[in-house]
Amino acid sequence: MLFWILVAVLTAVVGAVLLYPLLRGANVADDGRAGEAAVYRDQLRELDRDLAGGLISAEEAGYARAEIGRRLLAVSNAASNTAKAATRGNYRFSQAFIIVILPAIGLCLYLMKGAPGLPSQPLEARLEQPGNDLAISIVKVEQHLAQNPDDGKGWEVLAPIYLKTNRIVDAELAYRNVIRLLGPSAERFGSLGEVLIMKAGGIVTAEARGTLQQSLALDANNPRALFYLALALEQDGKAAEARTAFVALAKQSPPEAPWMAAVNDHIAKNSGTADDMATVGSTEARAPGNPTPEQVEAMNSLNSGDRQQMIRGMVESLDAKLKEDPNNFEGWLRLIRSYAVLNDKERAADALKRGLAAFPADGGEGQQLVALAKELGLPTEVTQQ
Repeated sequence: MLFWILVAVLTAVVGAVLLYPLLRGANVADDGRAGEAAVYRDQLRELDRDLAGGLISAEEAGYARAEIGRRLLAVSNAASNTAKAATRGNYRFSQAFIIVILPAIGLCLYLMKGAPGLPSQPLEARLEQPGNDLAISIVKVEQHLAQNPDDGKGWEVLAPIYLKTNRIVDAELAYRNVIRLLGPSAERFGSLGEVLIMKAGGIVTAEARGTLQQSLALDANNPRALFYLALALEQDGKAAEARTAFVALAKQSPPEAPWMAAVNDHIAKNSGTADDMATVGSTEARAPGNPTPEQVEAMNSLNSGDRQQMIRGMVESLDAKLKEDPNNFEGWLRLIRSYAVLNDKERAADALKRGLAAFPADGGEGQQLVALAKELGLPTEVTQQ
């Protein structure tokens, strides 16, 4: 019952707020007419003073009094008509809409879409049954950990959720607690290292590098640690060493590994040789649109400027092939990445849009394209076009 009383009070308040401008408009008009009439009355009094002082003749005063009286009468009639129109005609529909129709529409919508019979659910009840509400689930786990701070499994559940919701500082604390309570592992050190890199805006800091090396000490083939340590060499300007590290990672990785596309891009970015590219090509199932060994060999024999021009020509050739055959999913992945590596974000975004036309975002391939766009910093709003 209290709910409906509150609804009635709120409806009345909203109706009063909406009606006020309409009523105020009529009052403003009345005030304007009243002011104009007062001016004419002042003029009549002034006319009497001038006549008494001998400034004008009686005949002139009569003519002036008649004209002022005519105007005063006109103003009075106009004010009367305005008041009648305001109260009887002009605002009737608006007032009826606000007082009757608008609350009726709101009530009908609530009865159709709302749940007036649903009992209230305080926070404690929602915490008991969070359902699909991620925020409530996080609060529930946090409350549990506040009472049981040494529950390593709880921290292990919460850490990736923090990372997913972009709470990087909280994710770092959670992963450190996991390692402290459950002990070190290659996966846990790798996750902590990745969080430290994200915290630094993508830079592999000395702290992150030390954490990743601890991961490799426990698992020498950990691909995440190997990738970020190779990236650290690239960021230090050690292109040759970075290329060697990325090629080594490509050799040990399965062809369908999700990180292979990024590894190949970094090999190319660090001026991979023909032998490097041939090695990578032999370890992965050749996707449509990949350069042929002959093209890679020819590329290696060119200088930097000619090589860049040849790469751009190959990318444009792939673009043309995809226009003829848009069902080449691997080709779209490569084309989007290629344009991004060439720093042509406009064409990369256009390729993303065309790729999503062939593989919609609600499908598995389309979701991979959207994920790639986020990784490359491309605008993902093209998915809504």
